[in-house]
Amino acid sequence: MNLFATTLFVFLFTFTPHKATAATCLPDEEAGLLGFKSAIRSDPSGLLDNWIPGTDCCQWNGVECHFNSTRVQRLYLTGQPDENPRSILSGTISPTLSKLRLLDGLYLFNLKNITGPFPTFLFQLPNIQFVYLENNNLSGRIPENIGKLTKLYALSLVGNRFTGTLPSSITELTQLTQLKLDNNSLSGTLPKAINKLVNLNYISLEGNQFEGTIPAFPANLRSLILSRNNFSGNIPASIATLAPNLTYLELGHNSLSGKIPDFLGKFKALDTLDLSWNRFSGTVPASFANLTKIFNLDLSNNLLVDPFPEMNVKGIESLDLSNNSFHLGKIPKWVLSSPIIFSLKLANCGIKMRIEDFKPSETFFYDFIDLSGNNISGNAISLVNSTQYLVGFWAARNNLRFDLGNLRFGERFRYLDLSHNAVFGKIPNSVVGLEKLNVSYNHLCGQIPKNTFPASAFVGNDCLCGSPLKPCK
Repeated sequence: MNLFATTLFVFLFTFTPHKATAATCLPDEEAGLLGFKSAIRSDPSGLLDNWIPGTDCCQWNGVECHFNSTRVQRLYLTGQPDENPRSILSGTISPTLSKLRLLDGLYLFNLKNITGPFPTFLFQLPNIQFVYLENNNLSGRIPENIGKLTKLYALSLVGNRFTGTLPSSITELTQLTQLKLDNNSLSGTLPKAINKLVNLNYISLEGNQFEGTIPAFPANLRSLILSRNNFSGNIPASIATLAPNLTYLELGHNSLSGKIPDFLGKFKALDTLDLSWNRFSGTVPASFANLTKIFNLDLSNNLLVDPFPEMNVKGIESLDLSNNSFHLGKIPKWVLSSPIIFSLKLANCGIKMRIEDFKPSETFFYDFIDLSGNNISGNAISLVNSTQYLVGFWAARNNLRFDLGNLRFGERFRYLDLSHNAVFGKIPNSVVGLEKLNVSYNHLCGQIPKNTFPASAFVGNDCLCGSPLKPCK
């Protein structure tokens, strides 16, 4: 056996967690785990049913031990509330887990009803490296001394109810590669020294109430996700240092302003760029032609103006340019030629064309098409009926004219808005399977199929009758 193979074997033998089968675990560690179980008030799906005193705790659900050892290395418990609503836990995280002296990872995912503050017993665990407490119901502030967990590689508190500011001591976690704090109620400004986290490659703070300007981030970053906060100011020049590695830049739903910087065209590894729902103005930089690898581009709901640059994208997956001041005239060729596009949203983009001239190279994968508020005429039947996986079609305030009865709804179809067009015929019975419908202000006639939609979905037609409008004579 060569030196590399010998070294690899020793590493795997030493560090790979396992399910031990020989002896029971240490009494102290068993007590720590059973203390956790006793703090759980409700376990309807029996996640912890096999946590039985006197049995091998390395065989207990969610418990992983060090290889060839009965010492607990990780606790991994996950619920699946979407598939099994009973797979949740109600209770608190018992501090008795501090007895697991060799624990390096605590993973509690989607348990929904785990309450209490940030588990401060983690400060007593000398080897803790991975903390994932996602989609539970934890609350309170992140401890000011969080920086003392110096061995952390990953910290995720996604989907809880944490409040307060992000402690400045978090910049002392210099081993950290992943920081995820999405969907809490955190506020204040970000620590200016956050770029000291030189090993960080993924940071997501989406869905909080952070404010102020965007600070400098470490150059190794691959994902920067700051959407749905209250950040203001321009996109800072320091962001340019992320160009070699950044694949996800998501700044949507903030209060950012100014022009979109030209240096974003140098982010040639960029997969996703979301600048939507801000107050960016001016033109989109011509340098965007260099973003040949981008799959998802969302510039919607800003104050951007013509001209929009010609892109050299080989295969866009989703594009949203809606609600700016663009006058595209027609749907760009680089959009039509994409074989993998699934979402196209060009509402209020100054498009003037016949819908029959919208001939994408591939319609099979389309999930969402929004062409509302343009000057598009013609018959949309061929387009909609050829998109097998279509979920939503929005084409309000255009000049479409066709018989609604010829429209076919696939199994996934849920949203249809054809309001303010010239659509005629009767409303087919198949609309009752939709989640949202608006066919108001067209030329429809006849009895409305039994439905649960409001009257506003049908008003302004020539001769519709039946609930929720007036009864038919």
